[in-house]
Amino acid sequence: MFEANPSSRADLKSGTLYAVSGESQWIYYGQVTPNKRVGFFRRRDRNVALSADILSAPLMAVIGVGYPSITRALRSGAWSHLGRFELVSALKEPWPMVQWPVGTLVVGVSDGDAEYDTRVEDPAIQDMEIIASWDAEKHIAARLTADFGKEEAPWHIGGPVWRERRVKEEYARRFPDAAWHQLAPDWVQTNVS
Repeated sequence: MFEANPSSRADLKSGTLYAVSGESQWIYYGQVTPNKRVGFFRRRDRNVALSADILSAPLMAVIGVGYPSITRALRSGAWSHLGRFELVSALKEPWPMVQWPVGTLVVGVSDGDAEYDTRVEDPAIQDMEIIASWDAEKHIAARLTADFGKEEAPWHIGGPVWRERRVKEEYARRFPDAAWHQLAPDWVQTNVS
């Protein structure tokens, strides 16, 4: 969607603002955090908006994006570098993250103030992001569509705990004979939307 630039390189300095080519010709926006994650705003446009308007929008998600994939996305024209601006205040604070080890329902939570363990169905963590590294070209467009929530997203797009739980439940439903997709005996069904 944007002009390809074969010599582009990712700028991961705090405050760097990117425009991201999303699905259905939407443009989303993300700003790099001090810990080099990308905070995406709950705003999308058909044409690139003014930076002041972008930075005044509420945050939608803070996501780990693979650094080399940002360079590839810039070079292909999937992302565009808009400059570096003062970091929005909501991104100055740590964002809660959840580490969900394979084969367990006990997760580790880091909320900026404390680290603790809980179970995956804990209502307090359902909107927290699962620690992961997303590819800027291959994954982010679909992820932003899912996060924005106006169009139906593919069933396999995870991110926050509640969506990752739905993905695991759908894998179990679709592949009932695959042992690696079976739910634990004490799994609590998802009842959040």
